[in-house]
This record gives sequence, C-alpha cells and structure tokens, in this order.
Amino acid sequence: MARSSGSNHPYPRSARVNQILREVISDELVRISDVDERLGFLTVTGVETSPDLRHAKVYLDSVSDEAKEALEERRAQIQASVNAQTRLKRTPKLAFMVDPATASAEAIDELLRRQRHDDE
Repeated sequence: MARSSGSNHPYPRSARVNQILREVISDELVRISDVDERLGFLTVTGVETSPDLRHAKVYLDSVSDEAKEALEERRAQIQASVNAQTRLKRTPKLAFMVDPATASAEAIDELLRRQRHDDE
C-alpha cells in the first residue's frame, strides 16, 4: 500500500501556526494587561504570518493609542513568550493592528442604526 507523502493534518501549516500564535499571544496579553492598565481588554481576532514565518500581523478588535504604545513597548516580551511556548525555528516579528473586518462591521452597524432611525 502506497503511503501519501503529504501530512495528515486537515489544514495547512500556516493556518496551524496562525492559530497557535493567536492562542499564545492572547494568553500573554491577558497576563500583561493585569500589570499594564493601558492594554485594557484586547481580543486577538486573528494572526496572519508571512510565508517565510518571519513576520506576523496580529489583528485586534480595537486598539486605543495608549494600547498601541503599550503593545510596542511589550512586543519583545510577547515575542519571547511565543518563542518559549512554540517550536518554531524563528519567532516572527509581531505587528499589531486593528482587524479591518471589525472596522467594517462597526461601519455597517452604524449604517443600519441610521437607516432604522430614518425609518422611524
């Protein structure tokens, strides 16, 4: 019986890496937010790594200016946590940004509220 040379995973490696990074970063942000009030409550909505895994975009539900500053200050700490908790050859450089889907959803909600208000 011939054996497949592909992996037995139901989805590609990049998707698995993105999911692992999302979980590790989320946990680390919870720990850091206990110490740094500027972070408040952030939700990691997704992570997108580059094909070479050198860079990762971390999408958050919303980010205040204070939170952006805190994330940049704590980026090395978060990356160190990723390094310690994963078996990646390289730890990707993290870039934090607002999830465009969240911004779009908020704009749609506002349009629906206006439409409902105009109909009344």
